[in-house]
Amino acid sequence: MNFVNNFSEINTELIEELKSEKLKVKNERNEALENELLNDIAENEKKINHHGKRADAIVKGMLQHGQSSSGLKELTDINKLADEYLRLAYNGIRAKDKSFNAILKTDFDESIGKINIIPQDIGRVILNLITNAFYAVDEKKKSGIENLPAGQAGYEPTVSISTKKLNGKVEIKITDNGNGIPKKILDKVFQPFFTTKPTGQGTGLGLSLSYDIIKAHGGEIKVETKEGEGTAFIIQLNM
Repeated sequence: MNFVNNFSEINTELIEELKSEKLKVKNERNEALENELLNDIAENEKKINHHGKRADAIVKGMLQHGQSSSGLKELTDINKLADEYLRLAYNGIRAKDKSFNAILKTDFDESIGKINIIPQDIGRVILNLITNAFYAVDEKKKSGIENLPAGQAGYEPTVSISTKKLNGKVEIKITDNGNGIPKKILDKVFQPFFTTKPTGQGTGLGLSLSYDIIKAHGGEIKVETKEGEGTAFIIQLNM
């Protein structure tokens, strides 16, 4: 909000300066200065818009974080839900960036049947984790790390989702082959507002909200990672 306020104040000053310049008689007006002022105003408007949208995203994230779900638990096919949100996330990112590509892998335990969950909440968690996984593999690809020595296969961004029964629980595992999470920040990933993404690309509320949703379902969420090789988020829910 400081950015929004500051750039708004600067633009007010620039507009007043532009008005003063335009009031001068024609032969005394400095057109180069006028154009420079207009360009500065336009650039500041872009910054106001960018930071306004970021503030909006943070507020929405905080509201989601603070709201208790009004949804009701219902018997849900977790395999169908997971597959649906995997496709949704992939199509969503492709709509924004046509150059994005990743291999999608699924391994669903068909013996699970239906489990009693709030589908829109668990769907939100799956969507968030898969979106993060896509971001991780895309960052690794863009870093040029796929340019491996001769004789080695090139890097293929891959995101996997699997389900299985495990000791009376259902495990949902979302795995990527990105760069992994550094050990020094691993214990912070579920903290509100913590993010490794650049300013404007993440609010740091997604994993925190996911953690709260899974806990509210009586389940657990944990992360396994290896730097340079990738990350797996593992959700366990009661059947």
